[in-house]
Formats: sequence, structure tokens, C-alpha cells
Amino acid sequence: MTKLKLGPLVDDKPVKLSVELPAAVHRDLVAYADALAAETGGDAVAPEKLVAPMLARFMTTDREFAKARRKASG
Repeated sequence: MTKLKLGPLVDDKPVKLSVELPAAVHRDLVAYADALAAETGGDAVAPEKLVAPMLARFMTTDREFAKARRKASG
């Protein structure tokens, strides 16, 4: 298996946020949790634990977002 983009999850103080996801996205999150567990040798995490790190990874790798953020803060 190729290396997944998401690594081990950091335990951080959460902020509660409710979202509705299509069933297909939920199934994919469950499958991703299983793949991550297999890759890291740990237990599969609940799908909702994947959403925040995935969003964070997405935002940190979005060049246009980073550019806009630098522009707004500078």
C-alpha cells in the first residue's frame, strides 16, 4: 500500500461542530480509518476523528489559501 496523506492523529482539545455528510463520504471515511489503522498498526479510529486532520491537511497544502492568508495578515 502507498503511504497515506494522513498520519497518526494528534489528540487535541476539540470544538464541537455538526455536519451532514453523504452516505458515500461516510463509507469512505470508514474505509480510510481502516486503511490508516493497517498502515500505522493501530486500531481504526471513528470516522468523525478523521474529518479535522483531513481538513487541516487540505488547507495546509492549498497554495492559493496560503497565499490569501499571507496577504490578509501582511
